[in-house]
Amino acid sequence: MPEPLVDRFARVHRDLRVSLTDRCSLRCTYCMPEQGNEWLARQSILTVDEIVEVATVAAAAGVTTFRLTGGEPLLRTDIVDIVRRLSALRAPSGPAQIAMTTNGIRLPDVLPDLVAAGLKRLNISLDTIDRDRFARLTRRDRLSDVLDGVRAARDSGLRPLKINAVAMRGVNDDELADLVAFAVANDAEMRFIEQMPLDAGHTWDRSTMVTREEILEALSQRWELAPVPGRGGAPAEQWRLDGGPHVVGVIASVTAPFCGACDRMRLTADGQLRNCLFSNDEYDLLPVLRSGEPGPDRSDEIDRVLRNCVAGKRAGHAIDDPGFLQPARGMNAIGG
Repeated sequence: MPEPLVDRFARVHRDLRVSLTDRCSLRCTYCMPEQGNEWLARQSILTVDEIVEVATVAAAAGVTTFRLTGGEPLLRTDIVDIVRRLSALRAPSGPAQIAMTTNGIRLPDVLPDLVAAGLKRLNISLDTIDRDRFARLTRRDRLSDVLDGVRAARDSGLRPLKINAVAMRGVNDDELADLVAFAVANDAEMRFIEQMPLDAGHTWDRSTMVTREEILEALSQRWELAPVPGRGGAPAEQWRLDGGPHVVGVIASVTAPFCGACDRMRLTADGQLRNCLFSNDEYDLLPVLRSGEPGPDRSDEIDRVLRNCVAGKRAGHAIDDPGFLQPARGMNAIGG
């Protein structure tokens, strides 16, 4: 049995974020430009067989959760097959758990098949429930489609169901409590994310970021917030709303980093392994996957690259260091 994926700081890696595409049906202002995007070459995008080959080796090394991301993962026409094949994998500790982060637009069409294929958890990105604001922020008038997706997810029975929003000053910071109320009404957990330096245009400005403390202060005007203990390696801190059962989460990657408990790696749509969302280092699996034939020798080489990636992981992302450099790739190309 392979040794677990442990880095120099004794962090055991059990989560692999798998980006399926850098393309998206929206153009969120904090993620990518409306026009002029340089998309990944189609021939570089991993096939289903290649994704499963990497995931099989990762599962043998102890990875238990595979989160499918993008871009927008539901743009892949083979998405149900990907979920079905990944859900059949087993780690030493048990079956693989398949999760997905999506903008929700295609959920009404494909969610029943995804659930039947083995999807277990779902996050839907939604920064505003105001139609005009949504259109300005995403440059697309698709709010009604996203809301249909939220309702489909609510009715699917997948739990926990989470709704993610990036909190932005002067954009949606007056809507935080309304978003929580919307999530509660749909039996979902609202999670607010501090805006991070991951936009493709490199226009991130810390002054426009709404901080963890500001988010909590805004919500405390409507609810009594009580911390939920036992966070573990989860990216979100949670608070109970008025004693529960509903909770709200905050992912404070900038002002309250959780790097010390990070158990995640990332696989980009074009076969690059990354040990941190903010890293500029990548470990290329594409030459391994496209040389020779699948078998024990190639699995050993994939395992070697996985371990090199984990071994190179730093203690933290160093956003506050004077020498910090924003990743060259935008969030859509790294994978959410």
